[in-house]
Amino acid sequence: MKKGIIGKKLGMTQIFDENGNVIPVTVVEAGPCVVTQKKTVENDGYEAVQLGFVDQPERKLTKPMKGHFAKANVPFKKHLKEFRLDDCASVNVGDEIKADIFEAGEKVDVTGITKGHGYTGAIKRWNLHRLRMTHGTGPVHRQSGSMGVIDPARIFKNKKMAGQYGHEQVTTLNLSVVKIDAEKNLIAIKGAIPGAKGGIVFIRSAVK
Repeated sequence: MKKGIIGKKLGMTQIFDENGNVIPVTVVEAGPCVVTQKKTVENDGYEAVQLGFVDQPERKLTKPMKGHFAKANVPFKKHLKEFRLDDCASVNVGDEIKADIFEAGEKVDVTGITKGHGYTGAIKRWNLHRLRMTHGTGPVHRQSGSMGVIDPARIFKNKKMAGQYGHEQVTTLNLSVVKIDAEKNLIAIKGAIPGAKGGIVFIRSAVK
């Protein structure tokens, strides 16, 4: 069954299982999220639900967004995300979605924005090998080296070069849910997930 929720990455820790094995986990504050809109086949051509996460002051909202929340009669939310569920008909606008929709042992996909590193060189960005640290190599040693050959006398597209590194949307697939704390709306997911501490992540049922 397809499920989804919006959460905030809190950080990493470790959990011991019944055999004493250490399991590295990422703790996510998942929800509570409120259903702010329903998409239907008749009106939109597909079925989905829009969830809202984290309360937002009214002064920070635009007039269209105020009308969007007023129409749904739900509190103002900062983050919105659509999820295509198997059974959207059973969910109504105003319903609250919490972390207990997932269970321990379930496989999930997590989407987030990776840490931004700014403009970086090719060595840091693409793990290229540096030049020799000897005389005659040139004025710099941490550069890409030769860009190509005389013929065709140009640099091909997709050449690994310096540029913006990080701050892009990444989805990590098939992660295991280790533990659920329904009272505190916490989900412990095995391994690392994209993003920095405090970053917004989207958790959904695994597609593969």
